[in-house]
Amino acid sequence: MKSKKPLSNVYAKRLIDLAKELSFKLKAIDFSSVAFCVYDPLQYAFEPHTEYLKKYVHGPVRILYLGMNPGPWGMVQTGIPFGEVAAVRDWLQIESCASQPSYVHPKRPIQGLQCTRSEVSGKRLWGLFHDRYGDAKSFFKDQFVGNYCPLAFMDEQARNLTPDKFPIALRTQLESICDEHLKGVIATLKPEFLVAIGAFAEACGRRAMPKELKDSTKVLRVLHPSPASPAANRDWSGSVTKTLEDSGVW
Repeated sequence: MKSKKPLSNVYAKRLIDLAKELSFKLKAIDFSSVAFCVYDPLQYAFEPHTEYLKKYVHGPVRILYLGMNPGPWGMVQTGIPFGEVAAVRDWLQIESCASQPSYVHPKRPIQGLQCTRSEVSGKRLWGLFHDRYGDAKSFFKDQFVGNYCPLAFMDEQARNLTPDKFPIALRTQLESICDEHLKGVIATLKPEFLVAIGAFAEACGRRAMPKELKDSTKVLRVLHPSPASPAANRDWSGSVTKTLEDSGVW
């Protein structure tokens, strides 16, 4: 049996190590007071997440897009930020599959690339990049998409819970770990622009920005693509494109 060659891409290796560390540290937090079930794709979908990093991280980037946390039909299924199944399979061409969490909520099975549900937020985000850049290689030449928190939280009915609604003490615990991880990601990729997808991600990006990059990295916010947002349902791609062009990002 051939031994695996060590990863020569120091940037991808650094983000892989940071992801492992993040997942390990988050395991120490007890979320039972706010969530019936917690999924960590960095545990059961680490293989496709690693494939994503190895395939698309090759050095510093000009633009880093930052989301909040996984959606039930996106990263929860695929391990990729905003990972709508069709986009992951057909545009990103990620072939690795997720395994299974230690506990599977009966209303939220993990079907990986076989999942037939579409994550609207991910479909909109990756669809915008597809329309503008054509192929994934062109997009990732100087851009990258990440998430602030890798955990998905659900109540007993499998309704999605977002960390911005957690009690302050628990949120502080979570944010201290995720802030440190994000700081490491930013320090590794050294973006000229950090594009926060939504208000929560913007606050996280500003808070975690390394001191040495505060003058060189501009933080701005674009409209979140969630279908729960009436503004996003009107013309999300048009709104985001205008914001990015007016800001000099595109």
